[in-house]
Amino acid sequence: MDIVDKLIDDFNNSSAWLEFFIVLGGLLLAYVCVRFWGRHLKHKGRAASVWFGSNPLHGAMFPLMALLWIYIAQAITVQYMPVFWLRIAISLLCSLTVIRFVARVLSKSFPQSTGMRLIERVFSWMVWGLAVLHSLGLLTQVLAELDAVRLTLGKSQISLLSLIEGALSTGLMLVVVLWVSSLFEQHVINRWVGDLSMRKVSMNVTRGVLITVGLLLALSWVGMDLTTLSVMGGAIGVGLGFGMQKIASNYVSGFLVLIERALRIGDNVRVDGFEGRITDIKTRFTVIQALNGRESIVPNETLITQRVENLTQSDRRFSLSTTMVVGMDSDVEQVRQVLLAAATSQPRVLAQPGPSVQLVDFLEHGLQFSLNYYISDPQNGQGNIRSDVNLAVLQGLRAAGIQLPVPRQVLEWSGGAPGAKDVKVDPEAVDHRV
Repeated sequence: MDIVDKLIDDFNNSSAWLEFFIVLGGLLLAYVCVRFWGRHLKHKGRAASVWFGSNPLHGAMFPLMALLWIYIAQAITVQYMPVFWLRIAISLLCSLTVIRFVARVLSKSFPQSTGMRLIERVFSWMVWGLAVLHSLGLLTQVLAELDAVRLTLGKSQISLLSLIEGALSTGLMLVVVLWVSSLFEQHVINRWVGDLSMRKVSMNVTRGVLITVGLLLALSWVGMDLTTLSVMGGAIGVGLGFGMQKIASNYVSGFLVLIERALRIGDNVRVDGFEGRITDIKTRFTVIQALNGRESIVPNETLITQRVENLTQSDRRFSLSTTMVVGMDSDVEQVRQVLLAAATSQPRVLAQPGPSVQLVDFLEHGLQFSLNYYISDPQNGQGNIRSDVNLAVLQGLRAAGIQLPVPRQVLEWSGGAPGAKDVKVDPEAVDHRV
């Protein structure tokens, strides 16, 4: 009742309309500042998605800026009269700033995770609850009641308040670590590291180190003795040595693949009969996508211990060939010019090194030629460019009057009746389809 009487007294002694106008003015001023600031940064391509969203009301900067202006107004107003609505507005804006910051960091770090959406909602309700309790003046009593609840863990006791504080501080520390790692990735790694594989390993190492340091700091703030983690570290080491050999091997192999750069994102490889392009290299496995869209998840240990064919390791150019047979009396130089023109007419065929034509073999029914050419984008398909070249070759040969021979066979007929004679069919009159 004392708290309720105090709230009623503060409300009666405050100038509600003046405080409403102050709050409204702070919100409008924050909106104008964030709008112009966001436009300026977006024009330069440096707008941070955590602070500035698609419009000024979506980012975390709007409630933070409004909190700043209203807090300054409260510090000035409280010297002349009691305040009520300004105190409530500050509590709500402080909660909204924290919620917006956490939600946008988690959505950016885990865009497809439904579990993170649930964590965001639980965290939002907890923060709003703390804001309401603080506005009503009940937060101190609630914290005292939570501290009085003791939980027995082994030979030690811990309060419920300590558990809640530990969970919140650890969660907030992880969110800050994710935000710092995102900034480091955006402004340092993406700007100075050009190779995709080295960029990937730099991101993994940076995030792993920052998360480890953040967890240690959060545990130390809670009051946990970090020397007790040595027992946990020993248990984890034993588990890695016996029960997690394959997992540990895949993780180590993943870092070796990324550091040695024997395989890089974008390379065309063949692993265990599966051919495709490397689309991603995780710390435990590598994703290989075939031309038909199928994906193969290959453990990183396989890339280290087994034979892997890298089709684009030292040279990104990919070789393709087409073989055809023309008539024995065809003009060799004319055939060669037609084949070269068919390859060079395709925009995906490289000019350096240019296409080449070889007379491969002399067959019974004609001359066998091989057309070799290179492309630099095998990820866009190999069958389609081979089909385009073959169609151009067929059109060129027909336009030049060069015949494609049809293999012919000699058929012998024996009637089987007494006195019947064997009949030989002229090979010029019957082809192999008869």
